[in-house]
Amino acid sequence: MSRLRLHPVHRITVFVPPAHLQALKRGILAVDDLAAGGYAHGMWESAPGREQFRVLPGTASVVGEVGELVSEPTVRLEFCLPRGVPGDRERLQRVLDQGIAVHHPWNSPAVFVEALEFAAP
Repeated sequence: MSRLRLHPVHRITVFVPPAHLQALKRGILAVDDLAAGGYAHGMWESAPGREQFRVLPGTASVVGEVGELVSEPTVRLEFCLPRGVPGDRERLQRVLDQGIAVHHPWNSPAVFVEALEFAAP
């Protein structure tokens, strides 16, 4: 039986409208193959949910008008990048700038980056 070890990673979580999920995934993978631990293209998708926001004055929102409470379908997309290795911060920033920001339909996408550990052989 193999033992699980802890590997430092950045977990990136992005919420995206379902209609844009595949384009976002293609954009991310065009920038980085997400290779880690003998695998590549590793991503997790969660069932559609909803996101909500109220557009504030001065915001050029893609959806909704100023003052309107907007509720839209969303999918949670997650993936990991190795952390604590040479070039990891640059790799992460490249994925954020060239993979997510460029291919996400929202002006201010909900993107969360966590430093944690992944248990794997």
